[in-house]
Amino acid sequence: MNSPKKLTDVDDRRFMKSALALARRGLGTVAPNPSVGCVIVTPEGRTIGRGWTQPGGRPHAETEALARAGQAAHGATAYVTLEPCSHTGQTPPCCDALIDAGIARVVVAIEDPDERVSGRGIARLKDAGIGVSLGVMSEEASILNLGFLLHRQEGRPLVTLKSATTLDGKIAAHNGESRWITGPEARRRAHLMRMTHDAIVVGIGTALVDDPELTCRLPGLESHSPVRVVIDSRLQLPLVSKLVRTACEIPTWVVVSEEVPKDRCQAYQELGVTVIRVSVDGDQYPDPQKVFQALAERGLTRVLVEGGSALAAVLLRAGLVDRVAWFRAASLIGGDGIPAIAAYGVDSLSEMCRFELLSVEMVGDDRLETYRVAD
Repeated sequence: MNSPKKLTDVDDRRFMKSALALARRGLGTVAPNPSVGCVIVTPEGRTIGRGWTQPGGRPHAETEALARAGQAAHGATAYVTLEPCSHTGQTPPCCDALIDAGIARVVVAIEDPDERVSGRGIARLKDAGIGVSLGVMSEEASILNLGFLLHRQEGRPLVTLKSATTLDGKIAAHNGESRWITGPEARRRAHLMRMTHDAIVVGIGTALVDDPELTCRLPGLESHSPVRVVIDSRLQLPLVSKLVRTACEIPTWVVVSEEVPKDRCQAYQELGVTVIRVSVDGDQYPDPQKVFQALAERGLTRVLVEGGSALAAVLLRAGLVDRVAWFRAASLIGGDGIPAIAAYGVDSLSEMCRFELLSVEMVGDDRLETYRVAD
């Protein structure tokens, strides 16, 4: 009689890769929860259950996968991109669900930094006699859920700076004309990026010049538009702007100085706008650390910064940019164009913000480069 097949390290990576792909489906829809993927596999290597965190953060990935696996989960291996939760919140602990289902082994990519879990889920599984393997594809899992990790560890969301420029880094001609530097494929990809973030952030300059909608306008995905955030210390956003006029339909937040009169804030709040008051630093710009702390306190874990050049400079100077998504069109404007990033006080090369390349791809005729901040 042939001995039963044993899952190998290669199998572990293969199935964890599938779990990570499932986890990506929840990005932008689960905050403040992490986006988790789970795959349940028989000892023979047959996948019998798949799950990912559902919109709003519940049900959890393990619960979804176990429901699909049913009784076949007994003796199987569960691949989970984040340590199963061990606390009772709005749902029972996932580690208990895995134990009750008779799972024999759990492969975990990374520990959960949430103080309510942080190793307790793994400990409970081991106490129940379940084999646990930790650290399979941990780097990939950390990259995917960096927003959740930063939210729990530093009290702020992941910040991705998105820009669409010419080859020489210009976002507009000297007169402000910017539509369109990149092609339609790049613009569709940018809308897809919006869908995978919890919020889009712009400065008041961009809001005044462009009067943007900041929505996801891909066919069939209109309901996936994230929170829209305008950093506007003096509350200059016109009440007739598209953002204010649609605030009752799509969540719209405006971050203002504590010095803005409350009665002026009230006018916006009556139209559905959430007004967030923070202190202002020396140059009359909202303190960026406090801005993103305030966004995290309201549950945001992933924000996409789309403009403009002054806001980009402020965030770079504060060391708050974690990733850069840079669309480059094969065109040149020259020195009189508007740069993607305003001056932010770099006096020597040692003061530059440095990034590591994650990926490069062609999107139509444009090039998309994705970076992460260098260690």
